[in-house]
Amino acid sequence: MAQLLVLSSAPGGGPVLPALELLSHRVRQIPAEPAQLVNAPSSDVIFVDARADLVGAKSLCKILNTTGLDAPLVLVVTEGGLTAVSTDWGIDDVILVGAGPAEVDARIRLAVGRQSASQVSSRIQTSGITIDESSYSAKVHGKPLDLTYKEFQLLHFFATHPSRVFTREQLLSEVWGYDYFGGTRTVDVHVRRLRAKLGDLEQLIGTVRNVGYRFNVYEDDQIPTSREASQA
Repeated sequence: MAQLLVLSSAPGGGPVLPALELLSHRVRQIPAEPAQLVNAPSSDVIFVDARADLVGAKSLCKILNTTGLDAPLVLVVTEGGLTAVSTDWGIDDVILVGAGPAEVDARIRLAVGRQSASQVSSRIQTSGITIDESSYSAKVHGKPLDLTYKEFQLLHFFATHPSRVFTREQLLSEVWGYDYFGGTRTVDVHVRRLRAKLGDLEQLIGTVRNVGYRFNVYEDDQIPTSREASQA
């Protein structure tokens, strides 16, 4: 059973998607107003009513996406409204107001399933580090790291290419971009800062003499501390 949120400003307050009343999901409907979104309940899927006001619904979808929306967004439209829907709405799916219970239920299950798969694929856990691509954040043993955007990109690149050795030139190209005009010293500076923020796990970013750097991978119970690494 999914938690569903329906956003609608249509007069009358009737059901936006009648088929929902025939399903066992928990449904809450609130006015489609930005002020209402501040205290909106958490939900697995959000339905936006676009039956009568396509312009207002499009604006609402854009607002929802700028607030860091973490639930699939499904647009409810009439058949005539389908011609106005495009990728710049920022929605995950669209459904006709007359859709039957079986179709609505299937779309809910698919939306929830895609969201779950996306959340899993956007999170990397390795050697005591957790990296969340969707929020551009990283943690060491559950403690958040205060990283700059470029430090996050560098850590993410290392973690997604474990044990591979990269030259400074390769890192510049992959992380900073081929059109970056800075020198390889930039890589050394960022690696040094990143190691400092990793603390006891600084040895995860290893130096390969005369070549470059690589991301060392350890089992959770075999991660050496900085002191152990220096004594090895």
